[in-house]
Amino acid sequence: MDSAKILTLPESPAAPLSIRAKALVFRDPRSLSLLDHVERVARSDATVLVVGETGTGKELIARHIHSVSGRRGPFIAVNCGAFSESLIDAELFGHESGAFTGASQARAGWFEAANGGTLFLDEIGDLPLALQVKLLRVLQERQVVRLGSRRAIALDVRLIAATNIDLVRAVDAQHFRADLYYRLSVAAVRLPPLHERQADILPLAEHFIGVYCSRLGLATAGVSAEARDALVGYRWPGNIRELENIIHYALIVCRDGEIGLGDLNFVPRPSLPLPAATAGAPSADADPPPDAPADRLSGLFRELLAAPTPGLFEQAEAALVRTAYAHCKQNQVHTAKVLGVTRNTLRTLLKRHGLLGQTKVPSQANDLRGIANHGHLINQVVG
Repeated sequence: MDSAKILTLPESPAAPLSIRAKALVFRDPRSLSLLDHVERVARSDATVLVVGETGTGKELIARHIHSVSGRRGPFIAVNCGAFSESLIDAELFGHESGAFTGASQARAGWFEAANGGTLFLDEIGDLPLALQVKLLRVLQERQVVRLGSRRAIALDVRLIAATNIDLVRAVDAQHFRADLYYRLSVAAVRLPPLHERQADILPLAEHFIGVYCSRLGLATAGVSAEARDALVGYRWPGNIRELENIIHYALIVCRDGEIGLGDLNFVPRPSLPLPAATAGAPSADADPPPDAPADRLSGLFRELLAAPTPGLFEQAEAALVRTAYAHCKQNQVHTAKVLGVTRNTLRTLLKRHGLLGQTKVPSQANDLRGIANHGHLINQVVG
């Protein structure tokens, strides 16, 4: 990999839930600029907010900040989305014996465990609003109070938070506190997706080839020219973690020690129906046709607004949430991703519209018909 710098996670038989990518390479000019920025930020004690898609290496960046900072305490990674709302308070801030049912003995929280070092809070956007207030107080006062206690414990912890959602939009939607956002983003680090760092793709592939050749007992493996071109040209929706998985699979199925184009198990892109005649077809950059779904939906809303409908916003929100929930087969993680909100925000919406605990979700057509009696437009939107 020539002079490319690589960051890797420590080998562990039981990897924590917060891990998304296991290696990060800096060869692309954009990556090298990012690394320089990260290392300058690391030398301060500023709180850092790392923003990037899932699989781009946010935890690796956080670990590198800790390493460069010179802090002698531990690096502790916690996934805020991995705990229920009832448990995350005690997990972060600790509790005393008898603080709640089942608390048979006192226990330090993750902040105390990271004292003298760095605490990495992944998926910070999933933190409930009530705990956002408490986190803000801890950051301001540099001390923590355990559940069931009145004694403050002094802290020397550097906080690094990470998210794959747009916190500015979450603040606008009142799902995330503005004061906490400003406190967290003293030093912001934005990780570009892998397809925007093309010069990093092949060095990363070579790294994973080395890792999995060792694990699979293979001497070595090459990559054909066609496969190399395909790796560089692919969009990588799953980023580095997807690249690792594809290389792992390719090494299992390839022959004669060379990964070919047919060995790369890319996620297929959705195919679009071809028009009957291509002559005069609009280019990919042309505006969408007037009957595109968004235009049909806008037309429906314009008609609803022309004849005011009581509670329109609430009914429209309910229709969207119910439809997305049904579309995702009542999977909360997938529904939150489709809607672009955190899982805690989704749970709030599901409770608001009476969907939690239901086994049957009304259909999209029924939800839209509940908004207004505009049959011809509804048929266009849902049909």
